[in-house]
Amino acid sequence: MIILGLRFAAAIVIAFFVGKLVSKIKLPAILGWLLTGMIFGPHAFSIVNNSLLEADWYNTIVHCMECAVGLLIGTELVWRKIRKNGEQIIITTLSQSLFTFFFVTFVFGIIFYFVDIPLYLAVVFGSIALATAPAPALSIVQEFNTDGPVTKTLIPMAALDDMVGVVVFFSSISIISSLVSEEKLPVYMIVLVVLLPLIIGAVVGMFAGLLLKKERNKIETLIVLISTILIASAIGLFFNNYVMPKPVLNFMLIGMAFSAAFSNMVSEKRLEQIINYFNPLLGFAMIIVILNLGAPLDYHLVLGAGIYTVVYILARAFGKYFGAYFGASITKCPETVKKYLGLTLLPHSGVSLVFTGIAISVLSGPAPECAQIVQGTIAAAAVINEIIAVVLAKKGFELAHELG
Repeated sequence: MIILGLRFAAAIVIAFFVGKLVSKIKLPAILGWLLTGMIFGPHAFSIVNNSLLEADWYNTIVHCMECAVGLLIGTELVWRKIRKNGEQIIITTLSQSLFTFFFVTFVFGIIFYFVDIPLYLAVVFGSIALATAPAPALSIVQEFNTDGPVTKTLIPMAALDDMVGVVVFFSSISIISSLVSEEKLPVYMIVLVVLLPLIIGAVVGMFAGLLLKKERNKIETLIVLISTILIASAIGLFFNNYVMPKPVLNFMLIGMAFSAAFSNMVSEKRLEQIINYFNPLLGFAMIIVILNLGAPLDYHLVLGAGIYTVVYILARAFGKYFGAYFGASITKCPETVKKYLGLTLLPHSGVSLVFTGIAISVLSGPAPECAQIVQGTIAAAAVINEIIAVVLAKKGFELAHELG
């Protein structure tokens, strides 16, 4: 365990400095963190090897960091800030999510019809494709201090997009599993995966809000904030490991609900103070979350990527961009949101790999050939898409003139 801990610490330090080097060439530091994860991961130098990635203490740390990263979303979900644009955000979220689902499903449905592959597999691809991984775009928001209509739309959308993704994916995979597999996913899991993180975060967040209302110095504020984040994470870990049939709780949603609860209880001045105190720790949490995102990615898959991978990346990008454009148009969002929001929604890998693992477990028994198609396509797409998507997300903010 000590050796694994030293490996983990070394990876964090190196990722930090690689991020600094990448920043020097005007690219987001997250690209350096992501590449460090891939290079140090089990498919390359294996510093962050499978033993480390599967260790309980490692996953506990990562989940706590994901909970901390959720604060970047939740502190923006202050009712007095979002009530004017709430309808725009909800409609645009549904538009880009559902359009991506239907478009990717439609494209693969046509392909699979002609190559005699079960059409339900097209629905699996569509339900995986609609989800967005918020951490990469949020790390760009934090690093470059972005501000403007695109940023203000993206941050609350990150939380809603996750919820829509979970509902559509688990609904689709439950129906498919009931048709083809003996391993049926319980219907209640759909509700639990969405609501449980929100309930855990909100309850602990209200308790934190009572403590954070009072003016405190930096040390006291951080002690209260870190302690309550750990409490929320511990409750989430308990349900994830001992109550849920599969460990699929989204800890970023726990952190989002936690911070949204206390952010609506404290004054605007006090909230700004809390955010400023926590920002250095948030940056540290970002490095760990992105490093963990990159480690499972196998760069060898880039060489073996087939036509399905190319189709998946392009179809998903088309769905995200034009779905966001359509939603922003009908809700009369600013021109920059219509043109560039879609670019910030392209990062995908973390969520896609979780969903892919669940889909493979459902299909591997009754349809192993379909499970192999899903695994090969999404795994290769995760590597290629994530590197391209990070660059395009930063470009989206740049074209919208929102880089700080």
